[in-house]
Amino acid sequence: MSDTKTVNPDASGKVHLKIDDAIAWVSFDRPAARNAMTWSMYSDLKAICEKLHTDKTIKAVILRGVGGQSFVSGTDIEQFKSFQDGQDGIDYEALIDLHIDALEQLPMPTIAIIDGLAVGGGLAIATACDFRISNQSARFGAPIAKTVGNCLSPTNIARLMAHLGIPTLKRMLLLAELINADELLASGYIHTVADSTELESIAKAMAEKVVHLAPLTIRSSKLTISRIHQHQLPDCDDLIKACYGSSDFKEGVQAFGEKRPPRWQGS
Repeated sequence: MSDTKTVNPDASGKVHLKIDDAIAWVSFDRPAARNAMTWSMYSDLKAICEKLHTDKTIKAVILRGVGGQSFVSGTDIEQFKSFQDGQDGIDYEALIDLHIDALEQLPMPTIAIIDGLAVGGGLAIATACDFRISNQSARFGAPIAKTVGNCLSPTNIARLMAHLGIPTLKRMLLLAELINADELLASGYIHTVADSTELESIAKAMAEKVVHLAPLTIRSSKLTISRIHQHQLPDCDDLIKACYGSSDFKEGVQAFGEKRPPRWQGS
């Protein structure tokens, strides 16, 4: 592979970009933390997407996590310790929307390889991709109702509703369930379930198929779909502020760090 780029050399995690002819490979590299995303990793992803957006030689993008245990396990909870009030939550969700939108708005098809967990922010990143392939043990969800006690932005909710459907999304958000790969394969959310050793070759074959298709048709079709499901989204800042500004959120973050169940008070 050529044009290897590591965007962010510090110890808080890296996102790598490798380009092999017309296919870009993006990897989330923080396996000791199951590829939980730091602020710098989100910035890395956005910078890579901005680079790819203007590169007309790239016809497909493949994303995967490093380590074989997780695609992305969400945002690193340690970073929430600096939050002071609900406005921090509003600002955070708006920032995450910008970074994940950069991925969704890429003009070429994107394929996520899910080898293990895709939860929280990892679920959002996987859902912003056009296709998902996974191994048998992959699990998907956003169990924030039993972990930290935050919430998702309307942009992310709309994206998840469009791809998963309301009943499955309610299981993820209201029951804090993790859904297995076979169930999501049956629903169409997952394109293919295969052995871990086969996932890279399957993704590459899909990408190579795209290389020979009309790029402007793909761009128009993809971005029209994206614009439709983001059309006239409601203002939910009051709901986001209530979650992130709550005592429950502070308790959730503290409990996560102390590796104990949170004690919810509903305030």
